[in-house]
Amino acid sequence: MEKQEKLIKELKKLYPKTEPALKHKNAFEMLCAVILSAQCTDARVNLVTPELFKRFGTPQKMAKAKREDIETIIKSTGFYHAKAKSLHESAKKIVADFNCKVPQTMEELLTLQGVARKTANVVLGDCFDVVEGVVVDTHVKRLSFRLGLTKNTDPQKVEQDLMKTFPKKHWYYLSNALIYHGRRVCDARKPNCATCTLSKFCPKNGVKK
Repeated sequence: MEKQEKLIKELKKLYPKTEPALKHKNAFEMLCAVILSAQCTDARVNLVTPELFKRFGTPQKMAKAKREDIETIIKSTGFYHAKAKSLHESAKKIVADFNCKVPQTMEELLTLQGVARKTANVVLGDCFDVVEGVVVDTHVKRLSFRLGLTKNTDPQKVEQDLMKTFPKKHWYYLSNALIYHGRRVCDARKPNCATCTLSKFCPKNGVKK
């Protein structure tokens, strides 16, 4: 565990505070934003959500919306037919089964359309201070592999490896910090290993893919 503790210590030097990149005011907005972020940049999602939330910012309004209207607003995020269906169906289930409130357990969140463990972990951690696992997005998956923290590429297997390797108290911070580092330093195509203070933890000096 010595490597893991040193890695967390180094990350905290780099990123003492981490904030969610997706702009939101409540759990429902965060849920919608994370659904939209699939294969889309957070910056693009943040351009789309102000209009979406202005018109359909509650489960009740989203559930009653015409799916075509949702699609028009979110079209630039890609896969908009599937995403609009997920937003619409999730909102209807929240209204019907959860008294218009976003559920606060992993088991219940996973019953919503378009919600897998990554989305559920984000909503639980950022909105309810509940830590059930590690958020594994493209950045976390890439950095975990490069840092030798996992030999897997499947997000669920990567999450299980990280949960076994790091104490639970670090799970929420670890994912946010790795996302920060992935955006700023450890790029998918051209990792900036020369200036990366985490390169000493990489099996091949940060260039393992």
